[in-house]
Amino acid sequence: MDYSQITEDLFVGTTPLPGHYDELRSKGVTLVINMRWDRSPYPDAYTPPMRTLWLRTFDFALFPIPISALEKGAKAALDEIKAGGKVYAHCFGGSHRGVAMGAAVLIAQGYAAEEAMQLLKQQRAVADPDIWYIRNRILKFEQAWRAAHGK
Repeated sequence: MDYSQITEDLFVGTTPLPGHYDELRSKGVTLVINMRWDRSPYPDAYTPPMRTLWLRTFDFALFPIPISALEKGAKAALDEIKAGGKVYAHCFGGSHRGVAMGAAVLIAQGYAAEEAMQLLKQQRAVADPDIWYIRNRILKFEQAWRAAHGK
């Protein structure tokens, strides 16, 4: 598993396999947000299992990430963080959809979109929030979040 710690309570990376949940748990992660269309979250054998949220999205310019998916993930992440947990957002390669979700979480926490994208690039070398179709979704999410939440 390839991942990066972005902030104290946010990690972004690739798809965790069942054996990776213990490592995530050791980092304090309590919620895994899966942004993959084709791969449901692997089950966690631990009792109780780690919470997962599967937001099926594509990494393809003709099928943009729905703003509603970013909102759902950001809200779940905020709730988890407020409860003392940490969040792991992922996609297949940990460079586009997982990064978009990471940016959404940061924006929901009060970061400006540009600041969030810069932080992701600084903390995760393979993060590519600047590819046009991901950048557009992050900027659109920021507008929608600010309009709905006034932050």
